[in-house]
Amino acid sequence: MITIPLARDLFRHMHWADAEVWRALMVTPNATADEKLMKIVQHLHAVQRAFYLMWTGGERKPDELYAKRDAETLRQWARAYYPDAEAFLAGTDPSQLNEIVVMPWLQHFAEQLSRPLQAPTLSDTLVQLPSHSTYHRGQANARLREIG
Repeated sequence: MITIPLARDLFRHMHWADAEVWRALMVTPNATADEKLMKIVQHLHAVQRAFYLMWTGGERKPDELYAKRDAETLRQWARAYYPDAEAFLAGTDPSQLNEIVVMPWLQHFAEQLSRPLQAPTLSDTLVQLPSHSTYHRGQANARLREIG
């Protein structure tokens, strides 16, 4: 099981790694104009925010999470996530790690897979989100190499 200090380390790494992708994105000619790349980056940050809203009981509005943003606006929106996530982790008691998290989109994925899915714990989601972000950063990096 994950611990709060380990989760904080994973989130600090996620912050650093996201910043590195943004650094490369902003210095690569035409990268911010590449629709495929920006769609990946948008998704990465929308999911990060969706998990935060899930953890904190905030209202998750997909239209707002996936709202079209220019690159600089998206980058600033993404940056604002990390202080929120850090504050959430700082206020999380280790006893909460085994609590079931109501994941609003779980049923959608269960239907896609044609099988029931087990509701995750907070601990599960604190590992899932950095892993998800790592996967999409890999896609973004591959796309950056494709476009130069």
